[in-house]
Parts: sequence; C-alpha cells; structure tokens
Amino acid sequence: MANGSSYTVQLYVYDLSKGLARQLSPMMLGKTVEGIWHTGIVAYGEEFFFGGGGVTSCYPGCTILGMPDSTVDLGNTEVPRDLFQEYLSSLGESTYRPEKYHLFEHNCNTFSAEVAQFLTGKKIPSYITDLPSEVLSTPFGQALRPLLDSITVTPSGNNGMNGYGQR
Repeated sequence: MANGSSYTVQLYVYDLSKGLARQLSPMMLGKTVEGIWHTGIVAYGEEFFFGGGGVTSCYPGCTILGMPDSTVDLGNTEVPRDLFQEYLSSLGESTYRPEKYHLFEHNCNTFSAEVAQFLTGKKIPSYITDLPSEVLSTPFGQALRPLLDSITVTPSGNNGMNGYGQR
C-alpha cells in the first residue's frame, strides 16, 4: 500500500433478544442459545451493516440498537478507505441489495463475515455464524421457520447519515 496507513477493524455484536434467548431457549429449543446476534463491522470511524435497507453505515454504536453488547477485535487493515467504499458499493449493488436479505441465510452476520475476510482475512466467531443452523436443527426452529423467514431486521442509524461514508 502506498501511504502505509493502517485502520483498526472491530466486530460490534448486539443481542437482539436483550438476554431473553438465554432465558427462554432451553425451554423452547432444548438447548441454550446465548443471544440472537446482529453484527456490524467498525472501520474508518464508521459502523457498516446489512439489513432490510441494504448496506448502511452510521457512527459506531449509533444504530437503534444502541451500544454493542460486546466487541471483537479483528485486527488491522491496510485497505484504503476509497477502495473499501468501492467494494461496499459493489456489494450493495449485487450481493447485498435490500431484497436479498434473509434472516437465516443472507443477513447482517453473513455480511460482517464477508467484510471481515476482505479487510483482515479473519473470520468472525463461529457462535455467531453457526446460530441459524443451531436454531433450525431443533423441532421448534423447524416449526417457526415460515414465520422467521418473513422477518426483516433493519437497525437503521440514528445520526443522520445517509448510506455509508456520507456524514
């Protein structure tokens, strides 16, 4: 890289259930699920995520979900911001268009996993990426699948940003 800049990359992890998954999953699923995870990638001073509104960004921790429940340090990237924005634009026009969102197979976590690989070459934790198959492997998960397939999660930012990289 020409300018030698390095940027910290983090994974912000939110429990959409606010602790209810941990309490109710043993009764409903027959096993404990620690949370219902939403994730976003934080780099270049912004949080990037995918939901029913497509690829979006906001200031870190400024989605309607508030501050993350935990953060995972993914290391650093030397990918220049402008190249990253081109990459996001390409994703937003193809793979991560709003209508392609699917709660179990193509969601915020698949987006975070792909972006983490692009920026750092690292994976996000498997407890996040394995959750859909864990839930769907239970009888209750199979019974709820038609309802769950119809759900769209759109944690929009609340700081006036429009799209990504636009403050």
